[in-house]
Amino acid sequence: MTYILFEDAGKLAAGRILSQAESSLQVELASGKRQKIKAQQALLPFDAPTPDELLAWAQEQQEGIDLDLLWEFAPGEEFGFGHVAADYYGGKPDPRQQAAVLLRLHGAPHYFQRRGKGQFRKASQETVQAALAAITRKEAQQQKIEADARALLEGRCPESIAAKLYTLLFKPDKNSVEYKTLALAVKQSGQGALHLLRAAGAIASPWHFHMQRFLLEHFPKGTGFPDLALPARDAQDLPLADVQAFSIDDSATTEIDDALSVRALADGGTVLGIHIAAPALALERDSPWDQTARARMSTVYMPGDKITMLPDALVDTFTLAEGSSRPAVSIYFTLDAELAIQGHETRVERVPIAANLRHDRLDAQVTEASLTAPPSEGEAAAYPFAAELALLWRIAQKLKSGREAVRGRPERLGGVDYTFRVAGLEQGEEQARVDIVPRRRGAPLDLIVAELMILANATWGGWLAELGLPAIYRSQSGMGANLRTRMGTKPAPHQGLGVAQYAWCTSPLRRYTDLLNQGQIIAAARHGRTALLAAPYKPKDAQLYAVVGAFEDAYKAYADFQNGMERYWTLRYLRQQGIGQADAAVLREGLVRVDGLPLVLQALGAQDLPRNTRVRVQFGEADLITLELPCKVVEVLTDAGAAAADTTPADEAPDEHDPATLATGLHLAVDDAEAAPEAGAEPSPAPPGDANPPA
Repeated sequence: MTYILFEDAGKLAAGRILSQAESSLQVELASGKRQKIKAQQALLPFDAPTPDELLAWAQEQQEGIDLDLLWEFAPGEEFGFGHVAADYYGGKPDPRQQAAVLLRLHGAPHYFQRRGKGQFRKASQETVQAALAAITRKEAQQQKIEADARALLEGRCPESIAAKLYTLLFKPDKNSVEYKTLALAVKQSGQGALHLLRAAGAIASPWHFHMQRFLLEHFPKGTGFPDLALPARDAQDLPLADVQAFSIDDSATTEIDDALSVRALADGGTVLGIHIAAPALALERDSPWDQTARARMSTVYMPGDKITMLPDALVDTFTLAEGSSRPAVSIYFTLDAELAIQGHETRVERVPIAANLRHDRLDAQVTEASLTAPPSEGEAAAYPFAAELALLWRIAQKLKSGREAVRGRPERLGGVDYTFRVAGLEQGEEQARVDIVPRRRGAPLDLIVAELMILANATWGGWLAELGLPAIYRSQSGMGANLRTRMGTKPAPHQGLGVAQYAWCTSPLRRYTDLLNQGQIIAAARHGRTALLAAPYKPKDAQLYAVVGAFEDAYKAYADFQNGMERYWTLRYLRQQGIGQADAAVLREGLVRVDGLPLVLQALGAQDLPRNTRVRVQFGEADLITLELPCKVVEVLTDAGAAAADTTPADEAPDEHDPATLATGLHLAVDDAEAAPEAGAEPSPAPPGDANPPA
């Protein structure tokens, strides 16, 4: 006995016996490796042929052994492979024949169950039939996978792939036939899944592609709202405020959260009112609609459309629409004749809304000049609430100066915001027309609203902290690249705004953090020092921390989506207008900002130019799927040595990417699985024309 056939880790191997003990053997494999095996692993001792010859002959012969015949005459009880080999070959089988039968039994678990050390038991007829049917199905499935993969490689998209296109790309089931088909095509072609599918004509609509990519991740069940009864709103018992308030928003805004009022005092002072829509009066914590809002966390904005946090019917109940007297949480500031704040008071009341002013219709009229020289007595005003806006402009200027003193420097001036107007999208993206309207950042109406919202958010945040009520705050600290904006449940300074604390409170119809904070404010207004007993959230509430984390994730994702869709429509605008060249300013590391558009690009030839160098760039063909646009510098318009110096303070993050996100390509799970992976200012989604500060 020179050699031994043995089982090792579920596989069969053979080697030369070097030594043998009662419970173990020392064997040498053909490779020269020596191995110690247990006696129970040894299956077939033999003297000839050599191990390699035995295994080679057995492997070749076992394919011809009829499994059905082998199963037919195998005994019903447990048996050894040598017994079946003798029946199959007749007489006394040699080691090669025994090894061939052993290999066949070993490789057919659906016919024969292993029972240990060369012992087997044949499966029942039902088990065999079921296993054979499963093998047949698997073979047919594999044939379909291979056929569909060939179709993709040939530039044809199978119907099964087209039906699950976006699920395959963005939320794939890796066990599905379609995923395995696409993965096989990626592996065989060496190309990415997106390239294959585009070549096969599977992606007909870039706009639909981007929408589905976002919806599958964040709204997998659709954007509709559950069929729930609207919460009862009995506001008749609320006092009616003695004001005539007005809002300032874009014409497209339907979620009108805030309104303003001013009232003169006999001593020359002023009462400034900031009125915020009050959905928290009806949306109690953990109520069905509160849970719905919490699941969404915010309204999602995009050019031409939006996905609201609350249903239209509920928004209509609380939005501060012109001519209504809706419930509101109001904060009143008493100002002296010099516009210095003497005190504040919060009330829950109904507020008459005299007008909804639209800044896109008034910006041309409401200028710094008109606000500093209001019409004289008896002279007709050029626009509604001219006197009130002039007073609010003075208040806003004083508030801004105070914040800049805390910051230690003035805020950067200039900059442009852009409003996207998309018409005809219901007829298809190819028929839609997009207009991009630039708007100077910090326009007077914007500044008025922004400063007053900062005042309300900072004051309410401080008041809640004074009463010991938890809330959700936003803080900022650090220098340069280490500048960080954070959310938390404890007040902390916001360096960028120059305030001691900042709690989002002024947009409860479109941000869940504001809705949550409003519930705390209502408790404070109604119960004062004992508000902690009645507040929806108590200190160290676990759900409060969960909301902070979930909101940050959702808000960033929504901002990225909004920036991506704005970039998509910007690229469509270039194509629509036939724009092939444009002037631009160099930013850093080869980036340029295109004049008059919210577009930042990597431009070939700009990498060695100083910041702020003026250049002319030429565009290539835009890719509306990856949102990439080839760009190169064709002319330097200003001498490189004359480029303006970068004056961005070290502790202030540049806003080079706030209106336009650079395209970095798409990363798909199927590519990760089957191919090698490709190697400042915070995002803040906001509705077009929203003047509320995002920080």
